Amino acid sequence: MVVFPNAKINLGLNIIEKRADGFHNIETVFLPIKICDIVEIISTKDEVVFTSTGLIIDGNVENNLCLKAYYLLKKEFGLPPIKIHLHKVIPMGAGLGGGSANAAFVLNLLNNKFQLNLTQKQLLNYALQLGSDCPFFILNKPAFASSRGEELQPINLNLTAYKILIINPKIHISTAWAFNNITPQKPIQSIKNSIQLPIEDWKNNLVNDFEIPVFNSYPLIQNIKEVLYKNGAVYASLTGSGSTVYGIFKKEKTLINIEFNENYFVQWVDVL
Repeated sequence: MVVFPNAKINLGLNIIEKRADGFHNIETVFLPIKICDIVEIISTKDEVVFTSTGLIIDGNVENNLCLKAYYLLKKEFGLPPIKIHLHKVIPMGAGLGGGSANAAFVLNLLNNKFQLNLTQKQLLNYALQLGSDCPFFILNKPAFASSRGEELQPINLNLTAYKILIINPKIHISTAWAFNNITPQKPIQSIKNSIQLPIEDWKNNLVNDFEIPVFNSYPLIQNIKEVLYKNGAVYASLTGSGSTVYGIFKKEKTLINIEFNENYFVQWVDVL
């Protein structure tokens, strides 16, 4: 069985306060986009096997969220051994949610493959045990997110007249580092309200709080945002804690010539 976990971008991201449990209360809008990894699961006889191709995944294999998702359900349901193969396309440490998407899609895949009959609510609860962004990918539709990011309210957001340019300079930014370098504060206006404004007004109303520490430490990432605006982006922003910056362009204005470092990940995408 094969699935195609997609990425997301954040439309605005407010870090409101640090919680007693060490997490942060946030608000953001998650938007699924058409950049996908590939995950295949097949049954094996003796042992659990994880392999990967595509982008090189740093760190210990046992920390991969695909495996964590499998072992989370194995503990509850005694799943038989499987082989998981991940073909990695979505850049890591980039604010695109690739790892979270992989985990959520594996939960769904295992639920279907082994006929576990888990409800969406149960899948959301399991996903939250794997990461704050993971529950979004169970729903995988535009949503206003609050609390840790797991309280999700679907929203109507029509961006069919636009395309999105994704630019990742291949800088890995630790989410923990980003949170440690930010001062939480309550926003003047909720993102739930800002997102209802015309997209032309987002520039002055829809903010990602992580831009301050990220841009201060990595000026070239700030420069990417400035270049996007200079070339006609209706809205541009850092996504998540970075390092990816995206620009939203009207479809008739996507034939632009922006030169970036040849090592950057640069791709036009549509909303899922």
